Amino acid sequence: MSLGLKRHASDVHQQFSLSNFVPPNFRTMLSRAGHSILRQARTQLRTQAGPTPVASLSALARLLSSLAVLEQREGKLNHGSLGAVTAAQKLGGSITAFIAGSNIKSVAEEAAKVAGIEKIIAVDNSAYDKGLPENYAPLLVENIKKGGFTHIIAGHTAFGKNLMPRVAALLDVQQVSDITGIENENTFVRPIYAGNAIATVESSDEIKIITIRGTAFAAAAAEGGSASIEEGVDPKIESQTEWVSEDLAKSDRPDLATAGKVVSGGRGLKSKEEFDRIMLPLADALGAAIGASRAAVDSGYADNSLQVGQTGKVVAPQLYLCAGISGAIQHLAGMKDSKVIAAINKDADAPIFQVADVGLVGDLFDKVPELTEKLKK
Repeated sequence: MSLGLKRHASDVHQQFSLSNFVPPNFRTMLSRAGHSILRQARTQLRTQAGPTPVASLSALARLLSSLAVLEQREGKLNHGSLGAVTAAQKLGGSITAFIAGSNIKSVAEEAAKVAGIEKIIAVDNSAYDKGLPENYAPLLVENIKKGGFTHIIAGHTAFGKNLMPRVAALLDVQQVSDITGIENENTFVRPIYAGNAIATVESSDEIKIITIRGTAFAAAAAEGGSASIEEGVDPKIESQTEWVSEDLAKSDRPDLATAGKVVSGGRGLKSKEEFDRIMLPLADALGAAIGASRAAVDSGYADNSLQVGQTGKVVAPQLYLCAGISGAIQHLAGMKDSKVIAAINKDADAPIFQVADVGLVGDLFDKVPELTEKLKK
């Protein structure tokens, strides 16, 4: 008996498979079907270019052109967004990066050094400083049309999740979101159901609008490139949205999304005062970023920007140490790819211990301060 689902949305076909239940011969058939479009394209190119297969395949590669949408803030390049360049490298073909904002020259010059990028398209206009999607989407679409790109790639960040659906709508194509793998130029892999199943998504749109999961694609090397810089098209559309102000929580600690070490607290800490008293010294001793479960955020123990999980940030640090977190499936979806997971909880049957590499059963109010003191020594 085989188990499978297929959903048709626009001209994108999504196949959801639970590989443990699908017979090997059926998986082979699906794999062959998934590459049929690529084989057809290669056949057409061989017919046009002659009998030499090497020339045919290189001609196919030349047809691919990716635009990596990079993020900047206050004149500084967000290196976390360089995962889009890595994804573009997996696709093959030419790679162009796009950046916009005020006084963008220094950011463009920094991006030009990134390995793998052939050209930078830069638009210097303060209207794009904060990445407001109402302003940014028409700008990006104009430059996509001018460049004739086949794949538009951005991070599955707050910026990317705001921007890319609008771009897809303006281009009348289906977005492929939060991918973790690339099989070929038309076929992508993404997790669904909080990571409990994997969807293989095949798109036949001429332009692919893609967001990538940051933990699945390492940032491209910041040095080694020598891309040219070109001024992009600026439609200067009159926007109905105006940026007024922002109130950001400032911290000297590493950024949660990109930190190599993360310590997270849950509702077991019982109050904001206890959260700060117990977790902050531990984070300082480790040089780690601070995270929190949704239960802790909803209870007011930590800021929403620190939430780890399905509806928060997805992290994959070298070390993820959590205390007072039971391990709900929604939280696991945001941290299960961490290299080493350590958990402290007084409940020996807590689900978090099923994914933890190191577990300590005990009262966090005793164990965490004790651990912090040992780390300081």
